[in-house]
Amino acid sequence: LPEQLVDAIAETGLPPLAVIFLLQLAYIIMGALFDTVAAMVVTLPFVFPLVAALGYDPIWWGIINVVVMEIGMITPPVGLNLFVTSGVAGMPMMRVVKAALPFLAVLFVFLIMVTYIPWLSTFLPTTFMGPEIITK
Repeated sequence: LPEQLVDAIAETGLPPLAVIFLLQLAYIIMGALFDTVAAMVVTLPFVFPLVAALGYDPIWWGIINVVVMEIGMITPPVGLNLFVTSGVAGMPMMRVVKAALPFLAVLFVFLIMVTYIPWLSTFLPTTFMGPEIITK
């Protein structure tokens, strides 16, 4: 099934960065509606071969995946971190959502930076462990 997904995406003719953007959008929606661990466990066996086939670094994709899931976790309507923060702080949900908006903006800026400047997220791992090599 992952190979069929890679072939289907390749046949669309979308540029690799557009595919990454669509995956980010899908993961933000999943993070806002589902538990992030469950969403990653269900989707990564299909998405990782696609990202690898597009020629992207797996460490880079892992960092992007974590960032988009965190964006989803602080995005209404079901953002789990909003409910946890509301309960721990004893604040109404709307106040927590308003307080989280600046952090959401920072996360979006960070996501754009990491997406378009990949060496920001892969500099240290590449320096200490060498480049990631994927063999089929």
